[in-house]
Amino acid sequence: MRLIAGFDAGQTHTSCRLALVGEGQSSHVGRVIGEGEGPGVCHLAAPEGPGRFGAALRESLVRARAHLVDARQPAGTAVLVAAAVGASGIEQGTAVQGQGRALAAAALGLAPERLVVTGDERTALRGAFGDGAGLVVISGTGSIAVGRDGHGREHRCGGWGWLLDGAGSAMDIGRDGLALSLQMADGRLPDTPLRRTLWAALDLDPDDPGSPQRLKALVVADGFGPAGFARLAPVLDRLASAGDPQAVAVMERNAAALAALAAGVARGLDLVEPAVCPMGGALIHLEQLRRPFARSLDQVLPGSRLVTAAGDACQGALAMAAALLAGPPT
Repeated sequence: MRLIAGFDAGQTHTSCRLALVGEGQSSHVGRVIGEGEGPGVCHLAAPEGPGRFGAALRESLVRARAHLVDARQPAGTAVLVAAAVGASGIEQGTAVQGQGRALAAAALGLAPERLVVTGDERTALRGAFGDGAGLVVISGTGSIAVGRDGHGREHRCGGWGWLLDGAGSAMDIGRDGLALSLQMADGRLPDTPLRRTLWAALDLDPDDPGSPQRLKALVVADGFGPAGFARLAPVLDRLASAGDPQAVAVMERNAAALAALAAGVARGLDLVEPAVCPMGGALIHLEQLRRPFARSLDQVLPGSRLVTAAGDACQGALAMAAALLAGPPT
């Protein structure tokens, strides 16, 4: 079996999808025959970045191979011939992209000319629209938007890292909620169920006077980071659904930030009434984010329409990997 692999490497986990390709030179993505998940990645400039990147690709590939399903040949005969990786923090046309390609080549045992390594927003765009025009707004642990016009030009907004630019993301939703909880604790805001619920979710006693100091230490501890904040986003979503005013405000503010990303992409590409595809765990699963996002989008980008993606980021990565086989290596 000749296989291609498509990777979607985010901050919380990495997905690998394996598909068949035909004999000889082919740009066709065949049947998907295996999927697996591995750990997440972080920016390659971080001290642990290169190690985490390689481990995420290797482990997700091993797990995808373990689930290979093909009645004709044993899994051990499957040969990986090309791969594409969409990863958080990979900037198009930068030295970081070249570094990622070299790391992926070593991790996957492929020649660099049989690899594409790019930002996960680019593979998401390819999965959603193929080669057509449109834009995707992604809200997961982080947030970003990217689009393409009818001539192949692409433009992105956001995605400048969680310390600088995470508005609209699950990380920002969780962090905003915790910030409000501390303002309630020290008397700047009236107390609402938000504080008690969030602190309980972190195993902090809402009635203990020492809990604010423990919270301050918790969020800077190793292993908390963006994912630690993002895990609280579903709690904020439930609070907003129950009518907590501060939780509602958090969700609406972040929804407006996502709509602003879409509007920025549309301006950058002169897109009129574009198709907008919402993607990412937060926009898919958090109803109290998704609804105000649609309302805000109507205000800042009149005539735009929300659409369902034709495929996900792994499918987009598979299409990029298959395209490498359309001609001789370069």
